Amino acid sequence: MRLRSDCAAITLGCLIGLASPAIAAPDGELRVCADPNNLPFSNSAEAGFENKLATMIAQSFRKQVVYTWWVQRRGFVRNTLRAEKCDVVMGVPAGYDLVETTKPYYRSTYVFVTRQDQNLDLSSLLDPRLHHLVIGVHLVGDDGNNPPPAEALGEQGIVDNVRGYSIYGDYRQADPPARLIEAVEHGEIDVAAAWGPLGGYFAQHSPVPLTVTPVQDGERFAPQQFQFAIAMGVRKGDHALRDRLNSFIDEHRSDIISLLRSYGVPLVELPATASGGHQ
Repeated sequence: MRLRSDCAAITLGCLIGLASPAIAAPDGELRVCADPNNLPFSNSAEAGFENKLATMIAQSFRKQVVYTWWVQRRGFVRNTLRAEKCDVVMGVPAGYDLVETTKPYYRSTYVFVTRQDQNLDLSSLLDPRLHHLVIGVHLVGDDGNNPPPAEALGEQGIVDNVRGYSIYGDYRQADPPARLIEAVEHGEIDVAAAWGPLGGYFAQHSPVPLTVTPVQDGERFAPQQFQFAIAMGVRKGDHALRDRLNSFIDEHRSDIISLLRSYGVPLVELPATASGGHQ
């Protein structure tokens, strides 16, 4: 699941290959729409936390996971979920208007990622050192759309020392979003401002010790948002599957949190209203 700068939608699209015509799901299948090269969320080796979550759900439902693989860019929902080639997307922003969303199962935040040996202790977007440090951010979309940290930095006139890294990168390589965190490892940049699940996971797997710190002071830059609740998405009107998934979330919340923590996902507490009802 990749976030646009305004989080009004996930940036989706680009056909990776022709899928089969729309057919109804056999009773024994949980049909999942997923990206084959998008760790820590999903990949074709089923190594992402959304893959593991799908397996947990399938076991609870006594079904088998069957994937429709499609690159998460523009057209993803149209060519997968809406085409009835699969029935659930494991990670979408809560309330995402192209799908029917479940209640959120986690909330995360943008983070700063730095090398431990630099001892920067950086957490605030208002830190004056940001005017001088070399900062890396992900750029989203063909138009180089800016994520919230880049917008906030720009509002402060912090531009010349900001480096952009395409979140899609070279799709022929594994884990394209990792290039931003690798730039911190290699000393090419001083700090990365990244979506928490990406920053936390790739920092966790870095050969160089890295520090991951939630971005503070994001509310100073409204309407930019730095924390987002994440849900599952089904086809609009599929209330039966939505409700069944909501029950799973309620019954397995502690297991889901343990899974997310094992992947280094920085977690923010969900408001009571968000965790207890439909989005």
